[in-house]
Amino acid sequence: MTGDSPDPAAGQKLLWYAAYGSNLHLARLTAYLAGGRPLGGARDYPGCRDPRPPRDSRAIRLPGRLYFALESTVWTGGMAFYDPAATTATTAAPDTGSPGHDGTAARAYLITAAQLSDLAAQEMRRPPGTDLDLRQALREGRAVLGPGRYDTLIHPGDLEGRPLLTFTAPWPLAEAPLNPPSARYLHHLAAGLREAHGWRTTEIAAYLSTRPGAAGHWSPQQLTDLLT
Repeated sequence: MTGDSPDPAAGQKLLWYAAYGSNLHLARLTAYLAGGRPLGGARDYPGCRDPRPPRDSRAIRLPGRLYFALESTVWTGGMAFYDPAATTATTAAPDTGSPGHDGTAARAYLITAAQLSDLAAQEMRRPPGTDLDLRQALREGRAVLGPGRYDTLIHPGDLEGRPLLTFTAPWPLAEAPLNPPSARYLHHLAAGLREAHGWRTTEIAAYLSTRPGAAGHWSPQQLTDLLT
């Protein structure tokens, strides 16, 4: 699934990691970076080899669609996934400040390639410590590193001259086993959308309630009540 980087310095190169799920919330991401258990979670994380916080972050909008599927053993309910092909847009862009329903609201964190590798390992319940080979993803925009739910690397473009990368499932939205997310999970997404994008509760509720998996199970009013 992974391979040692051919360049010993490659792991120290800075890139942007695009978070679109619970890692939108910096406190939740910190459990992956520094180790520990996020608020409301059911699992302790070992952390990255480099536990330092992100050097910077940006609110961005990704082309594609956020959806919820499978069953989380940490939060219960569906997990966030991202299908970059579920739209006609072709490039990532800075957020405009309007929630809307187009694209996927995300947060870009400036971290090292080694930190990205360790994040991906912990998402898949593997021990951190092995650098991912990013070359295919950077060259082709996509690389399937294994069969796991977060083993597919996506390179939707560059941001401020550095690669922007995220990981998701290998299947498209049309084939996804949709499942509504839990209240605990949605609280982390909402906190991250507030932090990164500055959205109001009603805007967050309108956005999340229209994502596949949540749509038809969480109404805008139910989410507004939950998040307030």
